[in-house]
Amino acid sequence: MLNSICDVPGIRLGHAHDLVARTGCTVILPATPAVAGVDVRGSAPGTRELELLRPVRLVQAIHGLLLTGGSAFGLDAAGGVQKYLEERGLGFDVGVTKVPIVPAAVIFDLAIGSAHVRPDAEMAYQACLSASANETRQGAIGAGCGATVGKLHGMVSSMAGGIGMASWRKGDLAIGALAVVNAFGDVVDQKTGKILAGARHEDGSFIDTLAHLKNFPVAPFSPWSGNTTLVAVATNAAFNKEEITKIAQMAQDGLPKAIRPTHTPYDGDIVFALSVGTERADVMAVGAIAAELVAEGIVKAVGWGGTLAFAC
Repeated sequence: MLNSICDVPGIRLGHAHDLVARTGCTVILPATPAVAGVDVRGSAPGTRELELLRPVRLVQAIHGLLLTGGSAFGLDAAGGVQKYLEERGLGFDVGVTKVPIVPAAVIFDLAIGSAHVRPDAEMAYQACLSASANETRQGAIGAGCGATVGKLHGMVSSMAGGIGMASWRKGDLAIGALAVVNAFGDVVDQKTGKILAGARHEDGSFIDTLAHLKNFPVAPFSPWSGNTTLVAVATNAAFNKEEITKIAQMAQDGLPKAIRPTHTPYDGDIVFALSVGTERADVMAVGAIAAELVAEGIVKAVGWGGTLAFAC
């Protein structure tokens, strides 16, 4: 076990980023078209091709998934994933050609690094070329390169976010989760409630965003609006679009386990779920396990190996 979303057979993961500009993108490439669902809880999402994931839509599967920085500008990067897939003859057959179906979602990372450098088609293409079934890196890479958390008082009080992953297996059944954590709130240990990364006072101590909101529930409040946590959950169990959408909905429960508060008016939280295999499993069981993995992945995005995230 790699403790990565790549522990799900048939999943490849690729990253590309600009460490100076602090932005990047992450691609998930299934070996075969994946039945996919989505659940959007945030009030400020930036997305592409989400509507076709609804159960009643004609297209039944996707060929790639892009998670990217750059805010709405970063959505252009999906063209690079499409180019990569088209070159390999992959896509939805429309008779005259095959159209690769690549949903995408963005985080806002323009306030750190450079606001004028964003992921583009070339960067996403390079992420596809680097995609591997053995990718285990976590932290400030790919779409998480410019991610931050704890923005009660804007970037000045924030800490670094990033990418975190977790996986689970029983017999041949596998479930994996990847989170790009760029949240308004604080990341906490779900068992103890201890803040692991979040908004800080000038002396470096944690403000405790939820406690602040409780103390000042009607005070004038102008929080930083550039937030979003993006999640991808994958399993090699076979599900239809209705079932995988329910799994995406249940997996959303992992966010409030590890981010406090979450699903705010200033976040664009989105969870994708992918079915890429033929194993048998119960929808409720997979959804419940996925929520736990999402929470674990969020914690790993800000601190791995026992080390807390570095300050911005």
